[in-house]
Amino acid sequence: MQKVGIKTMNRNDTIMDVINFLGMFMPETLAKRIVCIILIAMDVPNEQVVKLTGFCDKTVKKVQKKLSEGNTIDLFKISGGGRKRKTADVEAAIADEINNNQYHSRQQIADMIFEKHGIKLSVSAVGELLKKTALNV
Repeated sequence: MQKVGIKTMNRNDTIMDVINFLGMFMPETLAKRIVCIILIAMDVPNEQVVKLTGFCDKTVKKVQKKLSEGNTIDLFKISGGGRKRKTADVEAAIADEINNNQYHSRQQIADMIFEKHGIKLSVSAVGELLKKTALNV
């Protein structure tokens, strides 16, 4: 069997190739995070991890902290980004209220949400909330 020569590359090219390969199967941020975890596990200094992954020093330190705490499941979550919905904390209570009482319009639901929770929603926002919580009015 003939041995195939391996082209020597510098470390940056190899890491970027790995990130690009993983990026075909997952979001690039997650691919970079996986490479960051591997580099940290190999005891690569933070300065080098920053250069190789493109993450900032603060992000590398956060990854190290989560690894040391054993909280690895959070490292594989991609946050949705953006602003939190106004109703995020009270959606269950709103759904219970809608199920327990009769509301005939979305405007009535918007009024109830404002009275009970102090959150002002438009009629269309109530419609989106109903769709999200699978409630029909």
